[in-house]
Amino acid sequence: MFAFAAIGIFFFFITITIGGESSIPLDHLVTFFKDRFPNGIKYYAFLVIIGGGVFPFIKGTWKDSNADVILSILKIIGIVFASMYIFHFGPQFLFEKDMIPFLFNNLVISVGLIVPLGAIFLSFLIDYGLLELVGVIMQPIMRRVWKTPGKSAVDAVASFVGSYSIGLLITGKVYKNGGYSFKEAAIIATGFSTVSATFMIIVAKTLDLMHLWNLYFWMTIFITFIVTAITARIYPIKRMNHFETESDLALNKGNLNTNKGLNRAFESGLKVCSEADNLFVNIKSNFIAGLIMTMSILASIMSVGTIGLILAKFTPFFDIMGYLFYPFAWVTNIPEPVEFSKAIASSLAEMFLPALILKDAELVSRFTAGIVSISSILFFSASIPCILSTGIPISIKDLVIIWIERVILTILIAAPSIHLLVFLKVIH
Repeated sequence: MFAFAAIGIFFFFITITIGGESSIPLDHLVTFFKDRFPNGIKYYAFLVIIGGGVFPFIKGTWKDSNADVILSILKIIGIVFASMYIFHFGPQFLFEKDMIPFLFNNLVISVGLIVPLGAIFLSFLIDYGLLELVGVIMQPIMRRVWKTPGKSAVDAVASFVGSYSIGLLITGKVYKNGGYSFKEAAIIATGFSTVSATFMIIVAKTLDLMHLWNLYFWMTIFITFIVTAITARIYPIKRMNHFETESDLALNKGNLNTNKGLNRAFESGLKVCSEADNLFVNIKSNFIAGLIMTMSILASIMSVGTIGLILAKFTPFFDIMGYLFYPFAWVTNIPEPVEFSKAIASSLAEMFLPALILKDAELVSRFTAGIVSISSILFFSASIPCILSTGIPISIKDLVIIWIERVILTILIAAPSIHLLVFLKVIH
C-alpha cells in the first residue's frame, strides 16, 4: 500500500524541476511527448477525435436520450472542425490564433495526452488503499464542510496540482464503482475539478498579477472551496439523490483524533490493498477507461469549444448574458461593471476568455476576474464535456445553473475582499 501510494503521490502531487520548468512528473511526461513528437501527437489527437465522434454510433448509445443525440451530433461537428484545422480548409476567421488553433494546441493536445497517461498511473493512487486511508482521516472535515466523503480530498488536490481532467477521471471511476452517490459526485465534479495551479500561472501572467502570485493563489483556493461549500447546500445540488455507502457509515463512527481512529484508517487502506486486482489488470482497465473518456472529451472540446468561441467573439450572446451579473458587479463597486460582467459571462465558453478581455482593466477588475475564472470551474470548451463524459448523470441545465451560482457567489466574496486589501494597501 505504501509503495504504490508513494508512486502515485510522486506522479500526481510532487513538483520537480526539469529543463527549467517546475511541474508534477505527469505534466513533464506530457511535455516530453509534445516536444519530442509534435506532428505525431497532432495526428494522434485527430484520430482520437474521430474515434470519439463515431464511438456512440458504433455502440448504439447515441439514441439513448435527447442529451445523447445532441452530444453525439456535436461530436461529429467536432470531427469537422478538427479536419478543418488538420487539412487547412474552411472560413479564415476560424484560424485566428484565439479560435481553433487555441483549442487544438492548448486544450485538445494537452487533455488528449494527460488523461490516458494519467490513467496509467491512476492505479497507484486509487486502487491500493490510499483513497480509503485518506478517506478515514479526512472524513470529519469533508463531510461537515462540503458534504462529501473524506476520499474526495484526493480529487480536489489532484485537480489543483494536476488537471481537472485527472480529478474528473478519479471522480468518474469512484462514482461508477459505487464509492460516491450522485449528489457527492456532482459536488466534487462541479466544486473541486478546477484548472491546475500551472494554468493559474498563465491566468495570473495574462492579468499582470504575478507580483501578487501567492496572495492570488491562496485567495483563489480559499474562495473556490467556500463557494463549493455553499453550492453543495442549494438548488440544484441540494435535491440530487444521495446514499451513504457501507464504508462511509463505518467512517462516521469513532473519534479520528485517537490512535484507534488512525489504526482504522490504516486497516481500511490495507484491506482494500489486499483485495485489489493485479497491478497490470488495473492499469489496463484504467487506461482503456481513460482512452474512452479522452475520445469523448476531445470531440466535445472541438465542437462545443469552437461554437462557444464563435458566440463570444462574433455575437452579442455573452454580452446579453453579462447583464445577469451586472447588479452584483455594481453592488460590489467593480470598475466598469458592464464591461466586467460581459467579460465574466464569456467564461462559460472558455475560462481563459475573461483574462484576455480584461487584461488592461483596473486592478480590482483584473484580480476579481482572475479568481472568478478559476472558481467558476465550469466552461463549455473543456470541463463541461469532461463532466458529461464521466457518466455522472448531471444535466447541462443544472451545470449552467451551478456555473451562474458560482460566478455570483465568487464576485460577492472576492470583490469586497480585494477592495479591502487595496484600502489597506496590501495590494496595489
